Amino acid sequence: MADDGGWLGRFVDRLPDQGWFKFLSTHVVVPFWWWREPKPKLPGGPRMAVQPGENLQRMMNLIMPLKDKTPVGRATIAMALGQNLDTLYSGLDNVGTIHFARFIIVENNLCMISTYDGDFSSYVRDFIVSIGSVFDAILVHIEGGDAVVPTKEHVEAFVDWVHDRDLFQWPDFATDLFALQDEAMGVPADRPPHEIASLSRAAVLQMKANPNLSLGSGFRSYPGFSAAQIRSKFGEGW
Repeated sequence: MADDGGWLGRFVDRLPDQGWFKFLSTHVVVPFWWWREPKPKLPGGPRMAVQPGENLQRMMNLIMPLKDKTPVGRATIAMALGQNLDTLYSGLDNVGTIHFARFIIVENNLCMISTYDGDFSSYVRDFIVSIGSVFDAILVHIEGGDAVVPTKEHVEAFVDWVHDRDLFQWPDFATDLFALQDEAMGVPADRPPHEIASLSRAAVLQMKANPNLSLGSGFRSYPGFSAAQIRSKFGEGW
């Protein structure tokens, strides 16, 4: 018979489902941890990788809070985009490193979700050249956007502006969080090595510092066969 950890193990495993424990952890334990060991807000966007293949199909999750958070404000930003669709699509096509891009509105935020190849700064500079005028029309309706308009005259500031609003991408391997936190705090990574038992606490505290984030680097692929071709090979048909 497998060892289930005994009564104490079963008790501890059930704690996260207990209402009193959720209240205590939210209002006492996490604030105490935060006071003892606060974590820096980790920067947004993908991290440069040694392997060239890891610098393909990179994600940008740009979150831009609207100035006007009413239905009128949301309609205004939708019309501003609609009036510039031809310039937007032709400009994105001319950048040449973008796989796809779309704008969505979520809880009074205009979000640009895109996938691109290469370096983040080069990518942002490229779309300043190609669709800077579209962003100029958008940014006047975005909190903090006036400071970087026109974008062609504030290139470096706009790169930083986008980076600050790009979601932090949670590492694919959870233990990499230790090294990212160490780097942000300016201390040697994993020296001394972190206790694996402290990973849950580190994750909770990072979620406090970065309440909005992208989970992992996402699935990326260049499919070799279409679903129809695969079905045909197996004799399935439609």
